[in-house]
Amino acid sequence: MKAVLVLNAGSSSLKFALYPINGELAAEPAFSGQVEGIGATPEITLKTASGARIQEAVRTSGSQSEQHRDALNHVFGLLTQHNPDLEIVAAGHRVVHGGDHYSAPTRLDEAVLRTLDTFVPLAPLHQPHNLRAVRAVGTLMPDVPQVGCFDTAFHRTQPAVAQAFALPRRISAEGVKRYGFHGLSYDYVARQLPDIIGERAKGAVVIAHLGNGASMCALRDGKSVASTMGFTAVEGLMMGTRTGSLDPGVMLYLMEQKAMDAKALTNLLYKESGLLGVSGISQDMRTLLASGAPEAKEAVDLFCYRIARELGSLAAAAGGLDALVFTGGIGEHAAAVREKVAELSAWLGVKIDAAANADHARRIDAADSRVAVAVVPTNEERMIARYTVETLGL
Repeated sequence: MKAVLVLNAGSSSLKFALYPINGELAAEPAFSGQVEGIGATPEITLKTASGARIQEAVRTSGSQSEQHRDALNHVFGLLTQHNPDLEIVAAGHRVVHGGDHYSAPTRLDEAVLRTLDTFVPLAPLHQPHNLRAVRAVGTLMPDVPQVGCFDTAFHRTQPAVAQAFALPRRISAEGVKRYGFHGLSYDYVARQLPDIIGERAKGAVVIAHLGNGASMCALRDGKSVASTMGFTAVEGLMMGTRTGSLDPGVMLYLMEQKAMDAKALTNLLYKESGLLGVSGISQDMRTLLASGAPEAKEAVDLFCYRIARELGSLAAAAGGLDALVFTGGIGEHAAAVREKVAELSAWLGVKIDAAANADHARRIDAADSRVAVAVVPTNEERMIARYTVETLGL
């Protein structure tokens, strides 16, 4: 079986999916899963297309880089065990940051990797691990071509004014600008919209990618014109454990009055805030919606308020609002969040059908809604597989 291997590497995890190629790319992966606990006690979970699940421990040793390689080696061994005739013809990777250099999927070689290494300071929590997986594949399967698919690339269509900060030009010239993220998800969803909302897909559309990481993107004619995330993946919406947009003066206050250094601030901004910080209970929206604690309600209300407020901003950037689209784990499954956002956005013409929303239907707008409202499951892995096939001409 010829197949494309899709990889999404994090600091302690490695997600993977294997898409067969038989004349054309398969719609669904033959196998998918993840290795969790890298750096501690790693374990692999493998899921087959038929729904079967396999779990087993992964033996690793040495540095974190070596542990990622060991995890990949275990993945290859398990996939080959279940597919003796498996031939991996390409590997596609999620790479968070492509900077200004890469506005499209790119075949990876050592020269490209050296350039991508320079973007590590722009995405320190993601980029090093993404690139570690690329180099591990290069060691284990040196003859397999690899393609980098960048979360920032989709947003390079934004006008210059949407990407700029009001900083001295010397700082902007160093690459300090709004990049935007979740581009793989936005691209996948945008490609589904013509079949779901028809001609409105060419108009002013806002997609809300809501999950543990959350952002929103305004589109015109299917292209990004503005986004809530900027220089880093901490700006914009409140998230599971991230603050979202924050007055820079708060950080100056914490540095001067609480003696917090860069490490402490990073931990605060990325790991202690958001739904978890406000509620003091959990970063999981399901837990908060099921809780009767007032702090849980406050966290959910703030999350929805921020979405509605950003929706107004993005509608201004898009020149109107023809459609609102929910995606991501929360966007796809939390009907209560969609309902609250719609209530707060009624002034924009958003009105949803309660029954359709409760059923998680594809179209949930009411008959008299001026704005089409849709729920579209995202599939970043499928997007990476497609990019990889197209880039290599497979």
